[in-house]
Formats: sequence, C-alpha cells, structure tokens
Amino acid sequence: MASGHTTCAIAGAGPAGLMLGMLLARAGVDTVVLEKHGDFLRDFRGDTVHASTHQLMDELGLGEAFRKLAHQRIERLQVVTDDGPHTLADFSRLPGRFPYITFLPQWDFLTFLLEEANRFPNFRLVQNAEVTGVTTAGGRVTGLRYEDADGQGHELAAELVVGADGRRSAVRDAAGLRPRVFGSRMDVLWFRLTKEEGDPGGMVGRLSEGQLFVRIERLGHWQSAIAVRKGGYEELRSQGLDRFRELLAGLTPFLAGRLEDDLRSWDDVKVLDVQIDRLVRWWRPGLLCIGDAAHTMSPIMGVGINLALQDAVAAANVLAGPLREGTLTDEHLARVQKRRMAPTAATQRIQRFLQTRFLEPWIRGEGRSSTPAVLRLMKRVPALQGGPARAMAIGLRPEHPVPPLR
Repeated sequence: MASGHTTCAIAGAGPAGLMLGMLLARAGVDTVVLEKHGDFLRDFRGDTVHASTHQLMDELGLGEAFRKLAHQRIERLQVVTDDGPHTLADFSRLPGRFPYITFLPQWDFLTFLLEEANRFPNFRLVQNAEVTGVTTAGGRVTGLRYEDADGQGHELAAELVVGADGRRSAVRDAAGLRPRVFGSRMDVLWFRLTKEEGDPGGMVGRLSEGQLFVRIERLGHWQSAIAVRKGGYEELRSQGLDRFRELLAGLTPFLAGRLEDDLRSWDDVKVLDVQIDRLVRWWRPGLLCIGDAAHTMSPIMGVGINLALQDAVAAANVLAGPLREGTLTDEHLARVQKRRMAPTAATQRIQRFLQTRFLEPWIRGEGRSSTPAVLRLMKRVPALQGGPARAMAIGLRPEHPVPPLR
C-alpha cells in the first residue's frame, strides 16, 4: 500500500474543500485535497454565488478576475401565484457593493479556486482518489485511506484530516461521527429546460394548487425544479412523462412547446433527496468536518454553498497558524465548531420552519389561499423584501479571511 504525508489532508474538492485548501496553502500550510472524481463536471450542483462570496473574493484580491467568469446576475426572487407576481427577496436592498446574487456553473467556480490554489507549491490536488476510511492511533485520527482509479490502496498521513466530502461523507462515517437528522417530507426533482429569446427572466417560483415549480435563469438554459412529497417521484413517474409535461405546461405556459424535446425520458429528471441534518460534534482529535459533511442543508433559500464557504474561511482563520507552527490542539477544532454552530443551527431552524409550516403543507394540497399571506404582506410593505434577501445572500455570520502570516 502506497503512503505519503502532509500537514492537512482534505477529503472532497467541492466549494468547502477547495476554499479551505487554497486558504491553508496561501498561509503556508502543506495541504493535499483528495477528490474521488476526475473532473468537476457534475450537473445539478448548487451554482449560487452569494453576495458574501463576492465580498470574500474581493477581500482575497480575486474579485476582479472572479467576476470576469461568465455568470447570470439575479436581483430579485419572485413568486408567481394565480393572483400574479410577488417579490419574496429583493437583493437590490442589500448593503455593500454587491446588491445581487449570481449563478455560475460550479465547475467554473471550482476550477477558479483550483487555479488560485495551484499558485502555491505547498498545495496538491489528487483526483480519482476515493476516500475509504481513516487511520487512527491512540484514539486520534492520523490520516486517510483512499483508492486510486485502478483500485490500488493508499494511505495519507496528516496532522489534521478535514471531511469536506458532502452529505454522504465517508470521512464522517469512518470517524464514527453521527448526525442528528431532522427529517423531511419532500423531495425536489431537477431538470434543464431550454431558454429562448423573449422568455421572462430571473429567478421565479410558481405556486398553484399544491404545486411549487422553480425556474432559475442561466446563461443558456433554465435550471428548473419541482417539489414533490417524499417518495412522490415514483407516483409521478407512474402517471407517465406526458402527464408530467402537462403539469409543467399548466404552471408555466410559455414552456409548453419545448417540453417534449427537453424531457425525452425520465433520465432527464434528477431526484434530490431533501434532508436536514447536523453533527452534534463536528470534530474528534485529528479530524474536523465542515460543509455538508457537518450539516446538510435543505435547498430552501439556496444557502448550502454559502454555509460551506463560510465554514472553510472560519476553519482557515482558526487553524492555519497552529497547523503551520505544529501547535494544533483539540481546542482549535472546537473553536471552529463553536464559531459556525450558531449560524448553521439558526439557518436550519428557518429552513425547517418554512418547510414544515409552508412548503410541505402546500405540496400536500393544504394551502388555504392561492397567495400566502406573507407574500401579500411583502407586496404591501416592500421594505420587508430585504430580510429574506439578506438571509439568502449574506447569511447570519459572514466570515472574513485573516491575512496570511508568512
């Protein structure tokens, strides 16, 4: 079995893993990121770039180059009911230099982070490296086990292992960390639809008769989703693809003429198993979990990437110095969790409230009005539209990178 050594080994080259890897390398810490895939080209990943992320990129001196990447800018989140359009979140009301959110393909975002990380000789990305477990000694995590594309086993020893490998984290499971699961009674079906010249743009949710259909304007298509009851995909599928197309056409008539070409089979529809969970303890000696590995977020509000990136910045701020100087202790790991637990738990409480009190009853057909009262109130008092915008685009505790000490 081949082996190696680094100061920090990170499992997962998603937004959290690559951001943390780049920040640690920038601060002079030897860092290896392991990614089980050979590229970043996976569809229906979160593509939201929040206002806080634009601010972060500016603070890192990367903002100008970052905003040259092709992206779609969104200034409002609208909800269309049978009574007409309503604004749920008005990002133009945000404070600061970035009164908007953008949508950027996640592979472009990750490639940008990787190019920046590769500027530092103490950073390395190993692709086609599937993490299978952790190594331990004396109750402490001492490294990672992984297999390469040929199935050959490897061990990578490290002073710190970071699990940033998503909601089905192999690191979390191998380390014996178990999440508290809050459950969900809904799933989301994702699919792409053709965008044509003249389509009404933006980020729009369509509410009607127990249905929630969301379409997000992208540079070349509509990223689309419809919410269903947990397990409702099989029921919908049993009714046939034609019935599904009829449902979508009824919700958004201008799409009707393109649905047959866009949705040729059920293979064009991806099921997202909605869940909300959170580790009680994000760390054990020698190991820390961040991002979805520490807390799986609902797609409600689209804040999963934001939380993951903020975790990475907070972790780098706390851990870079001790890792570089060889003085890392359990207290440092606990400090990261303490810093990020409050905004994570509060955001999940908001998500659970919206999901259990509004969305799940709605898709069960229990809505009492074609337009929820909160949307009518926001239309009467537009200033209220700034609250959801701030919660989505900035978050409850935005983090700021500490300048590296070299």
